[in-house]
Amino acid sequence: MHVLVVHNRYASAQPSGENKVVDQEVALLRGAGHRVGVFERRSDDIAARSLPGKAALPLLVPWNPAVRAELAARLRAERPDVVHVHNVFPLLSPAVLAACADAGVPAVATLHNYTQVCPPGTLQRDGRPCTECVGASPLPAVRHGCYRNSRLATVPLAVSLSVNRRRWWSGVERFFCISAAQRDVLVRAGMPAERLAVKHNFVPDPGARRTGRGEHLLHLGRLAETKGVRLLMAAWDEMAAGGGVGVPLVIAGAGPLEREVAAWAAGRDDVQYVGLYDPAQCRQAVARAVAVVAPSTWLETFGLVVVEAMAAGVPAVAAGHGAFVELVEDGVTGLLHRPGEPASLASCLRRITADPDRNREMGEAARRRYVRDFSPAVGLERLVAGYRGAIAGRPGGGDRPPPAGDTSTGSRRGHPRERDGGSR
Repeated sequence: MHVLVVHNRYASAQPSGENKVVDQEVALLRGAGHRVGVFERRSDDIAARSLPGKAALPLLVPWNPAVRAELAARLRAERPDVVHVHNVFPLLSPAVLAACADAGVPAVATLHNYTQVCPPGTLQRDGRPCTECVGASPLPAVRHGCYRNSRLATVPLAVSLSVNRRRWWSGVERFFCISAAQRDVLVRAGMPAERLAVKHNFVPDPGARRTGRGEHLLHLGRLAETKGVRLLMAAWDEMAAGGGVGVPLVIAGAGPLEREVAAWAAGRDDVQYVGLYDPAQCRQAVARAVAVVAPSTWLETFGLVVVEAMAAGVPAVAAGHGAFVELVEDGVTGLLHRPGEPASLASCLRRITADPDRNREMGEAARRRYVRDFSPAVGLERLVAGYRGAIAGRPGGGDRPPPAGDTSTGSRRGHPRERDGGSR
């Protein structure tokens, strides 16, 4: 199969789960023998633009005609079987969908967040859940300055959502939702249910597995309010006042709360702020963890770090909402705390560290769940099934795609390449 992946890469200064997922899927497909091209822009390149170029950038967020022309020309020249769209903000824009239509190539899109129904994509405002724009005008987001606390910065996103809503819904053969929780929200918001399929992200086997009890609790990711960083600090202070849990908290990452976290950790022997880890350091830190802590206050669409912990045989303590509810089986592969409540998070952290034998059993169950649902073999099967469903759904493309969310091999049994094992 010939696939062209379209992605606007986030800035490299901060960890990006989306960048990681794109890179891993490209490597997975290529490793299985598929031909994969990449059409991308990089947010890192914005800094090198001239002052007029930077000033014009907001005008290109809703529509970038140069990208449409460039991508359409490449599609006509290379004729891929399918285009896989990831992030288009801020340098690509939904003009990529028009390019696919111009060239007659079917498109699928992974929805990594909620930007289809919420300008900043978080369904959150001022640290609390917000659905004011869902299924309605995005003007409230502008009024509240929901993107980067700036009305001006929010305007291009709101305009793009308004003018391109129907283009997305009609121009994409199949949307990949990365959790059932995300799909439920989008269906309630009015997105076409028949085009929304659940395809969890996969995680490569890390190689490093936990062998002992673990040395620390680990928070790994972007240091932002939505990731529950302040919630974690409050819970940890509560536990420290009661004598602690016997292992330190390691916080790895970067983001807007970096200075606050560094100041909070300074001079303490029960907290280590280690900055931004590289991939190898991340794998080792996870493998040495008693548990990974994911106390996000927003409705996570997936939760990559939780599945990375599963792959290493490590349980997770996560907020009991969003995708975490389907990733973490409470009391079996980890623990779920009441969202936004420091006392509940502190209680779960005490429980996860108090009984090493029970912790080990949860880690083993987490590893089994990873192998069954989130391994590369499963990820490849579901990804290729989604592509074939999108191709089949085009006029003249053969049978209609399977029902939304159906990624079983039975839904693709009529394809000749599937019968001879071509997807592997």
